[in-house]
Amino acid sequence: MAPPETGFLRLKQVLELIPVSKSTWWSGIAAGRFPQPVSLTPRTTAWRASDIQSVIKQLGAPDQPWQRRSNKGCRHA
Repeated sequence: MAPPETGFLRLKQVLELIPVSKSTWWSGIAAGRFPQPVSLTPRTTAWRASDIQSVIKQLGAPDQPWQRRSNKGCRHA
């Protein structure tokens, strides 16, 4: 799924484009790694498509904090 050029994306749509868990996404927002949401209504939160496109571009850049993985605890067969 390619992000739209304009408009808004709900959390489910964002997580289809950026493969992280909900908790990682929300902690990334709190830490300033991911963009802040926009309140469309009191019970509806979304993200600007342009902000999500920027995150996707950044994900392709080397040495981003969310790309660093540790092999600690991993077992390879």
